[in-house]
Amino acid sequence: MEKTSKIYIAGHTGLVGSAIMRQLQKAVYEKVITRTHAELDLTDASAVENFFVKEKPDYVFCAAAKVGGLHANDAYMADFAMENLKITINLIDSAYKNGVKKLLYPGSSCIYPRECPQPVKEEYLLTGPLEPTNEGYALAKITGVKLCDYYKKQYGANFISCMPANLYGPNDCYNESRNHVVPALIQRFHHAKINNLPSVEIWGTGKARREFMYIDDAAEACLFLMDNYEGPGIINVGNGNDVSIAELAQFVSDTVGYNGRIVFDTSKPDGMPRRCLDSSRISRMGWNAKTPFREGLEKAYEWFLANVYRADE
Repeated sequence: MEKTSKIYIAGHTGLVGSAIMRQLQKAVYEKVITRTHAELDLTDASAVENFFVKEKPDYVFCAAAKVGGLHANDAYMADFAMENLKITINLIDSAYKNGVKKLLYPGSSCIYPRECPQPVKEEYLLTGPLEPTNEGYALAKITGVKLCDYYKKQYGANFISCMPANLYGPNDCYNESRNHVVPALIQRFHHAKINNLPSVEIWGTGKARREFMYIDDAAEACLFLMDNYEGPGIINVGNGNDVSIAELAQFVSDTVGYNGRIVFDTSKPDGMPRRCLDSSRISRMGWNAKTPFREGLEKAYEWFLANVYRADE
């Protein structure tokens, strides 16, 4: 990308898109294009096509998605599948039709098979059944990954995809019906702290393991790949470190300063037993995550206090 290139961030107000925006601003790119959901409904094919015809972006980051945690993905599977399919298809097809030079599609590590070997290599995609609780969302994201490959193969489009680990940080979703595990725990432990609650209950056994990466590291990787990667297939973006949900809960409790008990509801599902990415390919290319997990949690909690907790007061 050149400093004067027209760069469109789809979903610039969300967790991933806002972090990409910060990285582009930091690097002083001059022509960053954005639209809010009110200005452009990405599920509307005609509206998306008209936008691309008018703006003619050179580069596109597909950071828009309907996202949620374990409960939301399971309870609203049709919504997650349909909305993400529409967004994905509209962005990729309009980008191709309007001569976009390069497109980056960030997927989700939940697209890998539930029982695949660990750490997860890129070639494990579609080698086994998905985790049932997020199958709808995962299938929609897999479609985006494969469409990038199909458009590259059939039309020569320079469309690439990456697979980040579980992400967290500024602009995360703190809606209790849709949030992921890190913001859910931050909100829950903070509520327990200020209300002097004796315990906090968490779904599952606490044994499931996940890899977490600070969002600004992921955004930096997206810019790195846009400038340095043109291959087919996906490329993993992670830090290679995973923790159990029980360990995560204790880390968040310590960060928030909550001193009560942590109780696990073992009648609720754990989701995928373990998910840790093998990110050796991007590491060999010269990119590595920088933010230690505990430092990232502190930054996430600081953002919550400044932007979410005040709004709830």
